[in-house]
Amino acid sequence: MIPNPALGVLFHWLGGLASGSFYVPYRWVRRWSWETYWLAGGVFSWIFAPWILGWVMTKDLPAVLLEAPPSTLFWTFFFGLMWGIGGLTFGLTMRYLGLSLGMAVVLGLCAAFGTLMPPIFRGQFMTQVVGTSSGRVILLGIFVCLLGIAAAGLAGILKERAMSTEEQKAVIKEFDLKKGIAVATLSGVMSACFAYGLAAGDPIKALTLRHGTPVLWQGLPVLVVVLIGGFTTNFIWCLILNLRNKTGYQYFSSTSRESNHQEETTLETAVDAPGREVVEHIPAARQGTLAVAVLVEKSGTQRTREPVPMLANYLLCALAGTTWYFQFFFYTMGETQMGRFKFSSWTLHMASIIIFSTLWGLGLKEWKGAGVPAMRLLSLALALLVGSTVIVGYGNYLGLLH
Repeated sequence: MIPNPALGVLFHWLGGLASGSFYVPYRWVRRWSWETYWLAGGVFSWIFAPWILGWVMTKDLPAVLLEAPPSTLFWTFFFGLMWGIGGLTFGLTMRYLGLSLGMAVVLGLCAAFGTLMPPIFRGQFMTQVVGTSSGRVILLGIFVCLLGIAAAGLAGILKERAMSTEEQKAVIKEFDLKKGIAVATLSGVMSACFAYGLAAGDPIKALTLRHGTPVLWQGLPVLVVVLIGGFTTNFIWCLILNLRNKTGYQYFSSTSRESNHQEETTLETAVDAPGREVVEHIPAARQGTLAVAVLVEKSGTQRTREPVPMLANYLLCALAGTTWYFQFFFYTMGETQMGRFKFSSWTLHMASIIIFSTLWGLGLKEWKGAGVPAMRLLSLALALLVGSTVIVGYGNYLGLLH
C-alpha cells in the first residue's frame, strides 16, 4: 500500500477526537465510585474492544500471537505495563505541580520521548531524520507541537491565577517544584511507553501481514498485547481502591450503601486526558472538593442507600471504554499511512488529543471567566498544535518524493 500522509493525519485526528471525547459518558454514571466505573469501562477499553475488533479485522489472531517470539510479546506487554504506571505517577504530578503546569511538563516530555526514542533505538535518527530534509521538517513540526503544549500550560496557569485564593489552595495544597519536576519526568517517560510498546510489536505486524491481514489493520494485534499490560496496571490499582474504599459491591448491587471513606481518583494516563482535565482545574459544585479526575479528590461525604441505575451505568461505561479504544484503533491506521516516518504519528496523536480535549472544555464552558490573556494563549496553543500536524504531515509527504 502506498503511504498517504494526508489520510494518516485524518486518521490521527479521528483518534484525537475519540481520546478527547471518551470521558464524556462517565459524567452521567450515577452513584459509582471512580474506581468502579473506571474499571468497568476499562474492561471494554483494554480487553473486549481490542480482542473483538482484532478478531474481526485481522486474520488468524490467536495463531499470530502464538507464533510471535516470546521476547516480542514480553516487551510489548512490558511497555504497556509501564504506560499504566505513568498514569499513576501522573496523578502525583498534579498533586505537586497543579494540573496546568503539570500537564505542560508531562505532555511535553511524553511527546518528545514518544516521538524521538523509537527511531533512536532503531538507529535511524541521524540518517533518516536529521539527515534528510523531510526528517528535518518533521522535527520542526515536533518543536511547534511542544510550543503549543507549553502555550496551553501557560494558559492554564493564567486561568488558575484568575481563581480565588481559596480555590487555588484547594487545587495545589502540596505544591513542591522539585518533587513535582522529578515525578513529572518519570510520568512523561512512562506515559511515552505506549509508543515504545507499539514499536516493540513490529514483528507481530509482520506476522499478521503474512497471515493475510490488510496493511491498514496490521497494528490491531499489537494493541491486544499492549493493552493487556495497561489493563494489568489499572486492574491492580482499581482493585486496591475497591478494597480500601469498600466499593467492590457496586459492580453487583442496585442500591448504594452508606459509607464514610476517602475517595481517591486518578487520571489513567497523561496521553489521553479527558477534555475537562487537559489544561485547567474545575471547582466542584459541592463543598470544597475538586471535580477533576486526578489523584487528589478526597471527601468524607456520607452516602445513603439509593437506587443505582445499573444498566445505564454499564452501558455508559461500555460507550466510554469503546470510545477510548478507538483512539488507538485510528492511531494504528494512521501509522500505516506515514511511510518511513511513522514515528511522527506520536506527535500527531498528542497534538490532536489536546486540540479536541480543549475544544470540549470550551464547549462545556470550563474556560468561562479565564480572562483575555489566558484565552489568547489558548487560541495560540490551538493554532500551534494544528500547525504542527500540518507541518508533520507535509514532512511525511516530502519523504514520499525521495
